[in-house]
Amino acid sequence: MVEMNQNDYVTHTGWHQPDFRPIPVLEAIKEKGRVWEDLAVQYGVTNPEPPWQIDLEATCDMLAGDSCVKPYEEVVPGSCTLPSLERRAEEDELAATLYEDVPFPERQLLALAHSLIARGLLDEEDLARRIEAVSERLHSA
Repeated sequence: MVEMNQNDYVTHTGWHQPDFRPIPVLEAIKEKGRVWEDLAVQYGVTNPEPPWQIDLEATCDMLAGDSCVKPYEEVVPGSCTLPSLERRAEEDELAATLYEDVPFPERQLLALAHSLIARGLLDEEDLARRIEAVSERLHSA
């Protein structure tokens, strides 16, 4: 069994301290973004679950590979992109600090993006460009 200290995080490459510094594009989303609860009211949607939440959960599962069904010590290093235990530990820390004022599931989405950017798996500038492109399409309709 892997034991974790309060300030330590287990990773596939050993013990390390993840980068919890604010990421500008995610800070902008946090400050200017809209949450599903507000959008649902604006567009008359009665479903309390955002339509993208199942995609978020599936993405987390795909990144975790078999780490979500095996004990951590049995996960083969490199067999998955972002082991579930690491993602959850980072999400918990980010939810309690940088994204504490953001409701769930938007907080989970920001935490996942943060972890991916911090690991170099997602490029911050590319994400900003894609967000802008989607925003332009939404506002041109």
